[in-house]
Amino acid sequence: MQRQAQVQRQTLKYSPLQIQMLNLLHLTTLELEHRIKEEMEENPVLEEGKDEETKEKEEVEDFADKGETVGVGDDEVPAMQDYYDWDEFRDNDIPDYKTYSNNYTPDDELYTRPMVETVSFRDELKEQIHFLKLDERQELIAEFILDSLDEDGFLRRDCDIIADDISFANSIFIDAGEVEAMLRVIQQLDPAGIAARDLRESLLIQLNRLGGNSTEWKLARQIVSDTFDELGARNYDKIMRVLEISEDQLKDALQVIVSLNPKPASGLRNDTSINDSIKPDFLMRYLPDGDIEVQLAWGNSPALRMNRVFTQMAVEKNDRATKQFLKNKINSAKWFIDAIKQRETTMLNTMKAIVKLQYDYFQTGNIKKLRPMILKDVAEIIDMDISTVSRVTTNKYVQTPFGIVLLKDLFTEGVAREDGTEVSNRAIQEAIREIVEAEDKRHPLNDQQITDLLAERDYVVARRTVAKYREQLSIPTSRLRVEI
Repeated sequence: MQRQAQVQRQTLKYSPLQIQMLNLLHLTTLELEHRIKEEMEENPVLEEGKDEETKEKEEVEDFADKGETVGVGDDEVPAMQDYYDWDEFRDNDIPDYKTYSNNYTPDDELYTRPMVETVSFRDELKEQIHFLKLDERQELIAEFILDSLDEDGFLRRDCDIIADDISFANSIFIDAGEVEAMLRVIQQLDPAGIAARDLRESLLIQLNRLGGNSTEWKLARQIVSDTFDELGARNYDKIMRVLEISEDQLKDALQVIVSLNPKPASGLRNDTSINDSIKPDFLMRYLPDGDIEVQLAWGNSPALRMNRVFTQMAVEKNDRATKQFLKNKINSAKWFIDAIKQRETTMLNTMKAIVKLQYDYFQTGNIKKLRPMILKDVAEIIDMDISTVSRVTTNKYVQTPFGIVLLKDLFTEGVAREDGTEVSNRAIQEAIREIVEAEDKRHPLNDQQITDLLAERDYVVARRTVAKYREQLSIPTSRLRVEI
């Protein structure tokens, strides 16, 4: 027997507009431009341009900047000034581009970024191999070795394993001795040090390629060959004691070693082809009265409107399937346009709140003026959720007079001072950097000594905190900062 019963249940449902806005909020300016183009390709109702209401409003504002007035409806607004001498302008009736042979203006030509042809360093090394007098078997081994190099140009695999892989892949027997012999041939290629099995071997190959009979060269080779571990640990006292050399001799030898390349393939890699473009999402304008105005950097993002033809067809068409299709597309376009407008408002409100909290920093650009700030502080000002602020600030940049700043870098933790005030951890990191730069490089400061110097500046932090900040700044330990 079936029974009916009423159940009260609380559920949370997102509207299509909210879903669209959440999907657009975390996008950067470049990603949003790409997303708009995709939506315009999928939805025929969307098109570039401003709606009639916005367009008419802008035209009225445009006329307001001119000298005369013209009637628009019941109101009168300033209009453009008539030409006083028509003869002066009558020859401008025909645009210049219509006299060109292709009848197109240069503005219609789409700019396409040229594709840069890049060749990997392995291919460059294979070209060098082809100039050597090698048989087919040797070329096979050589190319397999080159394909086994890592991005720095080192061979991290044993010759026995490489021999087994070549034998298995080509159904032939390759001995480890053949791989070892071919490896020595490859190590003679340019740049020097390529295909070495570790840094020590690479430096020795480069030193051997340099050659010479100078005392500095001989001593540099001896240091790398006999005391490489001490060199890596910068234990210069032990090197001088073991090799029985003076400090001046060690300094001259180190100059030779420093001139070598620790990553042999870096000279062959075309790193310039990697171009991570950063386009700021916000622009700042500094007003004479000291206020800071925030604007969105739209760039090439087009204004969107709904196509009149399709919206009219949705009303006049009798075909039910067509009307339903157009209705869905119109709703989707409306939600998309509204989501973009809501995204603009949310981003501007968030950026204005950040500027309000970090006003001193944006006025001076001094990192020490950065106040402790977390997502919650911004969320309380704009009356939104913390997750919304996180989406807005993720991978977003603002252009300032002192450079382009990542918004996430403005959020820092606070460290309490003895007087009760708080200071940003970025200010403490900057203080650590200044202390390390000013230290005696012969006797670098350890973390405890840096902690004591910070306390003198009224920055009371623990030694482990100093070690954490030092690692974040990519500053090595005191033992590795020793210089002579």
